[in-house]
Amino acid sequence: MSDQHHAPTSRGKPPATGEEEASAVLRLGEFEDVDTLTLSEASLVINALMMKRKKDRKDRNETDVLNKTLDYLDAFARFKQKENVEAVERLLSAHKELTKFERAQIGSLCCDSADECKTLIPSLADKIADEDLQELLDEMAKLMST
Repeated sequence: MSDQHHAPTSRGKPPATGEEEASAVLRLGEFEDVDTLTLSEASLVINALMMKRKKDRKDRNETDVLNKTLDYLDAFARFKQKENVEAVERLLSAHKELTKFERAQIGSLCCDSADECKTLIPSLADKIADEDLQELLDEMAKLMST
């Protein structure tokens, strides 16, 4: 038997290609000022588009990826009624100290406490007082239950 060296069976993680980072300091690169949707907003937009396509009889473009995306949004979008999605958007937009990305994260994660929210979204640490964040989360929670 010969003593052959074999190539490793797994590849190393490729280096990051951009400067994007969502940690204590947000570095979103080219996505810095891009409008960001919550999962609930994305669900509304995609479902409205699908309804229009079906009405116009252009529904032949449904792909497996689109169907899986809709399933994901259906499972994880916290606000189902259009009025509640719009109300959450108004609540979040009132906080101009937060980036669009942070507002979308808050609206998608729907944390129970300010501490949990700041743990999951570290860039919030010095941007909003715990009391103000908790008030926002409480207002959003009211909209989830209706």
